[in-house]
Amino acid sequence: MSATRKKYFARLVGRCLIFVLCILLYRVQPQSFLVLDGMNFFRQISPLHFLWLIWVADIFLQIVPIKNKVPLGSQKLFANRFKPFRGKINYKALKNYIVSTTLAAYKVFVIWCLLVAVIGILFACGVISKFALFMISVLFYVCDLICVLIWCPFRLIMKNRCCTTCRIFNWDHLMMFSPLIFMGGFFAVSLVVMSAAAWLVWKLCVMMYPERFWDHSNAALQCSECTDKLCTQYCRKLRTDP
Repeated sequence: MSATRKKYFARLVGRCLIFVLCILLYRVQPQSFLVLDGMNFFRQISPLHFLWLIWVADIFLQIVPIKNKVPLGSQKLFANRFKPFRGKINYKALKNYIVSTTLAAYKVFVIWCLLVAVIGILFACGVISKFALFMISVLFYVCDLICVLIWCPFRLIMKNRCCTTCRIFNWDHLMMFSPLIFMGGFFAVSLVVMSAAAWLVWKLCVMMYPERFWDHSNAALQCSECTDKLCTQYCRKLRTDP
């Protein structure tokens, strides 16, 4: 198991603990969740402030170029992670790839919007509370790493080989925090806006630098060049271990 994969499993354990601790906090100290309301974020200190900071830091790491600290799948939009092939790029094939993956991404987007719409309807009807909206986002926070490390249902639509080549890798925060759209308040709105900004940066880079997202134009995305080795369950036969 690669060092990056071990770190990700540790992060998954940490996220599961956060999920459990949030439930326990609500049972023991429900007033801590008042920071979710309006501008209460600035009126009291709560353990949720620390979680907010963790989430903001995660988003920030997706919109700035970082070498060797963040997996390539999340950083391939930047020039410092682009490794061109020696030969010429087949731009017709590249265009076909971008078009096909964009159509698949739209399918995922529509499905996710429908899911979020159902959550919104349940909230509007009083079936679920603000706390439930928050916990759904925390659950999605856990599921994000389950998709990376164990099994990802979106691969059935995207048909990508692994997370490194995934067309929607940096959609994770927007998908995580989309249930918070219905909550309002600084805590929720700030996370939604920042995650939307990270999504927009990704989207613009796909449009402006499509060659960075295809493993036949960016050699860094080839299995033989992989340094993260997050996807051993998919590519064990394709990659070459050091």
